[in-house]
Amino acid sequence: MPPSRSGDDRSVFTAADSAIAAARDRLIALSHSIHAEPELAFEEFRSVEKTMEPLREHGFRIEKGVAELPTAFTAEYGHGDLVVGLCAEYDALPEIGHACGHNIIAASAVGAALGLAAVADACGITVKVLGTPAEESGGGKVLMLERGVFDDCAMAMMVHPGPEDIAGAHSLALADLSVVFHGRESHASAAPEYGRNALDALTIAQVALGLLRQHLLPGQQLHGIVGSGGVAPNIVPGHAELLYYLRAVNSADLEDLMRRASACFEAGALATGCTHEIRKLAPTYTELTPDSALLCAYREQIVELGREPIAPELEAQRPLGSTDMGNVTNVIPGIHPVIGIDAGGAVTHQPAFAAAAVNASADEAVIDGATALARTAIQLSGDQLHRDRLSERVSQRQFQRQEDIR
Repeated sequence: MPPSRSGDDRSVFTAADSAIAAARDRLIALSHSIHAEPELAFEEFRSVEKTMEPLREHGFRIEKGVAELPTAFTAEYGHGDLVVGLCAEYDALPEIGHACGHNIIAASAVGAALGLAAVADACGITVKVLGTPAEESGGGKVLMLERGVFDDCAMAMMVHPGPEDIAGAHSLALADLSVVFHGRESHASAAPEYGRNALDALTIAQVALGLLRQHLLPGQQLHGIVGSGGVAPNIVPGHAELLYYLRAVNSADLEDLMRRASACFEAGALATGCTHEIRKLAPTYTELTPDSALLCAYREQIVELGREPIAPELEAQRPLGSTDMGNVTNVIPGIHPVIGIDAGGAVTHQPAFAAAAVNASADEAVIDGATALARTAIQLSGDQLHRDRLSERVSQRQFQRQEDIR
């Protein structure tokens, strides 16, 4: 049992705050260093080492390559019965680098961990940083979740930068697809009748998808690019590929959209005498379902730090895209708030946002995010009702995994 204390014991908050403040320069340097060397999904080897280094120096027990993923890790401190999970992301986007600000996510997770390590005994907790690769494409958290890395976590938390503060952030369920059309090459002038044009199949599918948009449910989205579409104008393309994201407000609506979009892909193949195949490039992302108690505690703490998150009734109007943290929050009590930075009007996935991810406001977001996460964990761990609830969820989850193994 943890030492008896109140969930709003100011001395514990102060100790955690002080530990984070003492590490301020190191945390900001970590954020800037990750930002300076962006790495893509499952290739974040330098970023992983940078993220682990301050944790190793503070005595965290580190395990690399967890869940059979070379750029995933865990780092633990303390021996309390309540395990607080903090998710660090560090992958970047092709060409535009950290335009989603994952450098801030990693540094704030490390900062929160250092703050909680300073009060781990007083709170009766084990601090667990989960280094989660490939959020942008690949679903690292989904793989880690399926392989048991989150099983002992009573809660899982992180903060994500954005243009404004959103405590109860919403996300969309996501399917990441490759659709390949197979035709038959031929000379486009001398013998076009022998060809079957895979690019034409792709074009018809694109037109069908465009017409489908007028009949989509609210929140359903589809958008994509042409991955390949031929090699020369005088060769009938025998191979073409679409890369598409399908999104929806929940998993049921995503399944409906998948069925309707699949008909469009099939139509392109049927009309041109081609064949096609649909392949999921990553695990399906589910929508965020934040834990209400964690969310209320985080909102309270971020407001106390002087920030003004948007009103709860407006949160659903600001979906932040999709994240594999949604899958985590569907299984484990968790939160994924957005912490605001001054991006000069830019939004995520724009080059200007990447530039803003290391400005002065981004540095403050690292510290405020770390502090708010640490305080949230302290507040919930000191509330016996919620502590018991969170512990019971862990027991139920671990029992179910044993049943699944049997």
